[in-house]
Amino acid sequence: MEGLVYRSTGSWYDVKDLQNVFWKCRLKGKFKLDETIRSSNPIAVGDIVHFDIEDKKEETGMIYEIEHRTNYVARVSPQNRNLRHMIASNLDQSLLVATLKNPKTSSGFIDRFLVSCEAYHIPAIIAFNKSDIYGEDENDRYLYLKNIYEAIGYKVLLISAKEKTSIDKLIALLENKKTLISGHSGVGKSSLINVLMPEQDLKVMEVSDWSGKGMHTTTFAEMYDLTNTSKLIDTPGIRELGIVDIEKEELSGYFPEMRIRLQHCKFNNCLHLNEPDCAIQEAVIEGEIEEERFANYLAILATLGEKF
Repeated sequence: MEGLVYRSTGSWYDVKDLQNVFWKCRLKGKFKLDETIRSSNPIAVGDIVHFDIEDKKEETGMIYEIEHRTNYVARVSPQNRNLRHMIASNLDQSLLVATLKNPKTSSGFIDRFLVSCEAYHIPAIIAFNKSDIYGEDENDRYLYLKNIYEAIGYKVLLISAKEKTSIDKLIALLENKKTLISGHSGVGKSSLINVLMPEQDLKVMEVSDWSGKGMHTTTFAEMYDLTNTSKLIDTPGIRELGIVDIEKEELSGYFPEMRIRLQHCKFNNCLHLNEPDCAIQEAVIEGEIEEERFANYLAILATLGEKF
């Protein structure tokens, strides 16, 4: 039988078959893994799998094959930094929920997420949540970031899950798509999903007073049917998104505003540090590339090559 993985809890997987029936499945003993992907979890939410019925009454099955993934998002495994942890696969787009207050999402975190999406060819949307608590400073910051990211091709929204502000615009962007929704703990992912799908009634926790950081409410990645043709994949709150499988020389290619200028650098392997005739450095000086984005590029570059 063929099915779609909706939830992974470690050794068991919730799989929906083509007749919309859910099965509790596990991996077959001798399971051939994709050796090109060194991951701590062999199956990801969003995978299309084939399974045999183990117990029809109990609705359990045994997975024996995973179909080829069109794409995936991964981070460094929390158990083993030499392995990847698959977050989700076969995505149409990603939705990063960010906040400019309580808690504050840094542009560095946003850019790390966008680099990962660019590397795996996944279009990204940025939704700044909690607009109902923003003051003048936060609104000015939003406009600044909106101008930066829209200029390089990303969709940017200002929303409030609490006040349901611009939720209709977001729903339109999610229509007929399988979307990964992610962001720091505390940015309101669960609240947003509850607005989009009230029947889910996900647990919502407040931002901790002492740290200003969100507390985890999601333990495992899980997919929900927004409509018959629209799906959301919720992920555990991510405090750090590890960038994997990217070489230093490749990084600038995942910044759209740099990518279009790379051919004008004197050296093909230019890292845009102190090299002569660097088109990227010149663009920063001329104001064609935002200094904050370039600073985030340098910060990410400094972490590449580390042993994960």
